[in-house]
Amino acid sequence: MKKPPSSASAIELLQSHSLATLVRSELERRILVGEIAPGAKLAEADIAGELNVSRGPVREAFRALEQAGLVRTEKNRGVFVREVSLQEADEIYEVRAGLDELIGRLAAQRITAAQLADLRELLRKMQQAARLKSVDDYYPLNLRFHALLAGFAGNRTLEAVYGRLVNELHLYRRETLARGANSFPISTREHADIVDALAKRDGERAARLLYGHAMQSRERLHAALAAPPAPRRAAAATAGKA
Repeated sequence: MKKPPSSASAIELLQSHSLATLVRSELERRILVGEIAPGAKLAEADIAGELNVSRGPVREAFRALEQAGLVRTEKNRGVFVREVSLQEADEIYEVRAGLDELIGRLAAQRITAAQLADLRELLRKMQQAARLKSVDDYYPLNLRFHALLAGFAGNRTLEAVYGRLVNELHLYRRETLARGANSFPISTREHADIVDALAKRDGERAARLLYGHAMQSRERLHAALAAPPAPRRAAAATAGKA
C-alpha cells in the first residue's frame, strides 16, 4: 500500500500545479494578443528562465495549451504555437456557427439578471474600444464576451468544445479586426443585437443572430485577408522563439 503524501510533498505538488496554471495563463495571454506568433517554437528552458519557474510547470502548461487547441507537440522537434490553414478555418467557422446557434438558444433560457448585467458592462467596454479602433483592447473583450455566453448556456461540454474551437480561430479573428476598416462598428452592433435578444428571452432570435454573426465573421475574414497586412508589434515576430 502506498504511503499517503507527506504535508511537505502535498504542498510542493499544489505549488507545482498552481505554477503550471499561472504559466499556462501567461502563455495563453501572449498567444491570444499576438505577442507570440503562430508557428513559433516555445522553448521550455527559455520560458522557465523568463518566468522564474522550474521546467515541470512549463511542461504541464504545454500539455494544457495543447488540449486547449493553442499549441501542438511535434516528436523530436518540440512545442509550437498552432497554425490553422484558411480551409481549416472555414470548416471551423461552420462548426462554430452551429454551436453559437445552440448557445444562443440555451443562454436565452438560462441567463440570469446578473449575467445579463455583466454582458452589458462588457459590451460598453467593447464599444469604447471600438471607438478608439484599438484591436489590443477590443479583441480580448470580444473573446470574453463569447466565453461568457458559452458559460451562460449552462452546458459544460458545450462550453469546453466551443472554447477549443475559438482558440483555434484566434489568429484569424484578430486579423479580421486588424485589417477590416469597418469591422469595429459592425461587430459592436451585432453584439448589441445579441444582448438585446437575450434580454428579451428570445431564443430563436438569439440563435439566429449568433449563427449569422459567426458566418459573417467568416466572410469578413476573407475580405480582410485581401486587405494589406496590419502592422504588428516587433514582439509578435520574436516572442517565445515564439
